[in-house]
Amino acid sequence: MKRIAVVSAAAKVADVGKVLLFRVFLEELGRHGFVEGQNLVVDRYSGEGRIEHYGDVAREAISRHPDLIFAPSGIPMASEFASRTTTIPIIMANTDPVATGLVSSLARSGGNITGTSVDGGREFHQKRLELLAQAMPKLSRVGYLASQRQWEFPTGSAKVIRETAERAGISLIGILLAPSIDEAAYRRAFNSMEQNQLDGLIISQEGEHLSHRATLVELAAKSRIPAIYPYRELVEAGGLMSYSSDLSDLFRQMARQTAEILKGASPGEIPIYQPTKFVLAINLKTAKALGLELPVTLIAIADQVIE
Repeated sequence: MKRIAVVSAAAKVADVGKVLLFRVFLEELGRHGFVEGQNLVVDRYSGEGRIEHYGDVAREAISRHPDLIFAPSGIPMASEFASRTTTIPIIMANTDPVATGLVSSLARSGGNITGTSVDGGREFHQKRLELLAQAMPKLSRVGYLASQRQWEFPTGSAKVIRETAERAGISLIGILLAPSIDEAAYRRAFNSMEQNQLDGLIISQEGEHLSHRATLVELAAKSRIPAIYPYRELVEAGGLMSYSSDLSDLFRQMARQTAEILKGASPGEIPIYQPTKFVLAINLKTAKALGLELPVTLIAIADQVIE
């Protein structure tokens, strides 16, 4: 019998098992011989969107001595676990695990951490701003909705998008979620946008947004602000457009890595998986509600169009 800790950054503990991506993970793990209730115990945890609570979650999960920790929710949660154990294998999903110091290299972490990257680096982040500009040719003031940590990280996606915006003559304004990433923080952030007269909005690639997608999409609709999201799931929930890796594919990949480790492989020997396919999704119903006529050329290159 193996024991794993499955950790969500924001979903309620009772809902962690119901989240589609976690179900995809456990189903794929089952295909590789590890089935919950048969030879696998799954302990579920959540940070409930309160970043200051992530350390407590890490301590609690580690105290139960799992054989592996599955924490695919981004930098803050993975960092809390990494700072507290160097022996329990950790599977994470991160925008840039090398830059954040979680691993020494993508080819071989050399420690107790492996997992996947969720983006394609600098060009990927530049592309998100470029796609929003294609949707809105007169784009001049753009908000970047993120946690303060993500906005200020010296080598992160926010820096890349700031530099890209500057070259394009676009003003990029940080719209910060603080102190926690919860419904109240989203409402405060959107209220602050009214003062900035934004033309569009870029949502950061933080895993917490997935758990709050209904609130996020609702507030964007009420504010009538065109936004590009980091995950296709938010477009399916009513967001305008997204450019992202295929999360279901990444969760299956992390399940395969988990199975390897539970069978005896060392996480430090398993390369960080890097996605090569990125998906552009567009919701035409949302575009119509916003009074936005998207260019035919943009719609033509979309991988998924919701009509």
